[in-house]
Amino acid sequence: MADRSRILFINVGHGLDHLFLLLYPTVVLTLEGVFDQSYGELLSLAVPGFIAFAAGTLPAGWLGDRWSRPAMLAIFFVGIGASAILTGFARDPFELAAGLTLIGLFASIYHPVGIAMLVEGREKVGKLLGVNGVWGNMGLAAAAIVAASLSEAVSWRAAFIVPGAVTLLIGVWFIAACREWRNRGAESTRPSLGGSWGRPSRTLLRLVLVIGIATALTGLTFQTTTIALPKLFDEGLTGIADGALGVGALVSVVIAVAAFAQIGVGWLIDRYPAKPVWIAVLFAQAPLLAAAGLLAGHGLILVALVMMMMVVGEIPIQDALVTRYTAESWRARIFGIKFLLGLGASAVAAPLVAGLHGTAGGFLWLFVGLGGSAALVAVIAFWLPGGTPAAPRLAARAEA
Repeated sequence: MADRSRILFINVGHGLDHLFLLLYPTVVLTLEGVFDQSYGELLSLAVPGFIAFAAGTLPAGWLGDRWSRPAMLAIFFVGIGASAILTGFARDPFELAAGLTLIGLFASIYHPVGIAMLVEGREKVGKLLGVNGVWGNMGLAAAAIVAASLSEAVSWRAAFIVPGAVTLLIGVWFIAACREWRNRGAESTRPSLGGSWGRPSRTLLRLVLVIGIATALTGLTFQTTTIALPKLFDEGLTGIADGALGVGALVSVVIAVAAFAQIGVGWLIDRYPAKPVWIAVLFAQAPLLAAAGLLAGHGLILVALVMMMMVVGEIPIQDALVTRYTAESWRARIFGIKFLLGLGASAVAAPLVAGLHGTAGGFLWLFVGLGGSAALVAVIAFWLPGGTPAAPRLAARAEA
């Protein structure tokens, strides 16, 4: 029971992490008349938050390995909830940017710590990561509808304050649950620190290089598409989805349906080599991304749905490879490095979306470029090791 409840808290945390990061791209649609700034200027206020989201992964992973992963997850819940409430009370663009930066900083804790907690002591992690990914994408999906509905029903401030208050309560609940697990004598999730890397094999070095490049490029694609999607629908679905609530609802539906692709991909990589699955998904992404920048109307909705299925569907593959090729005692730090690369690249997503939309008057060249990036990653993925050996053997090799 303790293991199930711990997994539930980890999955809920993933959903909240993405929800808070994606509230602002929908809220910003209602702010042009509030702070007397353009869409591009207002969206750029989120840039420091995305930088903090990337930069915080390394110290968070180090603390998770050296101190306590459950304690770090508790700080995540309480910190991101309090930061959202503060953001809701912002009086000017500077305070708004400061609040978004705090949200990004606390959000950076989740991925290196939460994913490392999730895969502890497990061999087959594909489906587990896939389900966790669905929770994350449900957070993405909920962000647009939560932000739009609260903004229209109350105010843009409620879009931050209400989710923040709920998350604070979840954080208190998690802390109480951790104490109960300790009282019952449950095992600590602080990993043993006795392992060492030794001399890495060529296979491991090749994996690190491929995953490093791929993480940076796919992270940029993921963050860019999720940030741009509300504005893409706002401009391309006139007469189909009008207003922040209509656009937000449709974005939520697309992301929610697409999220379940991760369970299917997770099932596949638990049974078949990850390499061909990954390459197929990446090559499928390329034309879909380019088409999304060209289409409008109902065709845009269909293409965007399949595109997002491919974009989010490949996420569990990289995490499963990292899990199978790294030692337990270092895993949060390795995830920290991985997410630093991915989220660091994605930190340029907001200015990229704002800049290209402002200069090109639309998203054509942005999405064509993302399609080329997906094709490049697919080619690079051919250099991966041919098989995906079992986790215990690879962990032993890493610590030999």
